[in-house]
Amino acid sequence: METKHVLSAMAALAQESRLAVFRLLVEAGPAGLAAGKIGEQLGIPASSLSFHLKELAHAALVTARQEGRFMHYSANFATMQDLIGFLTQNCCGGNPCLPCTPTKAEQA
Repeated sequence: METKHVLSAMAALAQESRLAVFRLLVEAGPAGLAAGKIGEQLGIPASSLSFHLKELAHAALVTARQEGRFMHYSANFATMQDLIGFLTQNCCGGNPCLPCTPTKAEQA
């Protein structure tokens, strides 16, 4: 992953609502969620949500697809994995180690 893409993704996630949207979409899995459902679950008004989803899409962190009258959004897992890989690629001098694999307790 190129540095400019990493910076774009990290800038998009460096905002509370966008981070919450992305985490919700990761939890939803590949099926994703309709925009209205995202707004309902997170309490984000439609006008604000539209802006946040546009920023996440611009950073290639989410994908959108139209289903009838509704837009469905899904986390872009390939971009997420690329970002994680970029951040951890030289962990422990490139040798496999435990600190690069968080435990369940550390994730909570």
